Amino acid sequence: MSEPFVIQVALLCAEAFEQVQAGYFLGGSLASSLQGEPRATNDIDFVVDLQPAQVEPLRQALGSDFEVDAEALRDAVMRRASWNIFHLPTVTKVDVFLLRPGAFDRSEFSRRRRVVLTSDGRGLYIKSPEDSVLRKLLWFREGGEVSSTQWRDVVQILRLAAGTLDSAYLREWAGQLGTQDLLARAMAEAG
Repeated sequence: MSEPFVIQVALLCAEAFEQVQAGYFLGGSLASSLQGEPRATNDIDFVVDLQPAQVEPLRQALGSDFEVDAEALRDAVMRRASWNIFHLPTVTKVDVFLLRPGAFDRSEFSRRRRVVLTSDGRGLYIKSPEDSVLRKLLWFREGGEVSSTQWRDVVQILRLAAGTLDSAYLREWAGQLGTQDLLARAMAEAG
């Protein structure tokens, strides 16, 4: 394994999602680390459009290296809640967030992109940098605007993706999500 273990675990999960034909994207800190400043993360976050009938095939596709409470995951799928699974050899938690029906959730999901992460062509779907910024601004606001880690992630994504971002999309959704002031501040800080 030449890639970091979190990338390897994320790829194993992505391949299992694809095997059972469940749409997904990588989000959270691992996604923003790939799009901005790399940093250590304690877990892997996926947003998945999973149906109850796909839970058992997913458990089988993941295999014995993963701990999957199929009954609890099926319940989470039916409630459109979140649940977690564990990669036992690396003691890595994988948070599975079920796709929600909101307009921003659907937009975010529709804009996911496939990226290749290994020299042998293995890859996965990841949320767009714009959606990483918007979601992290939401988390920053909802968390009382105190997380320097979330803020640094936003600024680094804006800095490193400068010139390639869809600024009209960012401004439109920041306005709808009530984070336009934070976006303006982060863009100014990113230079």
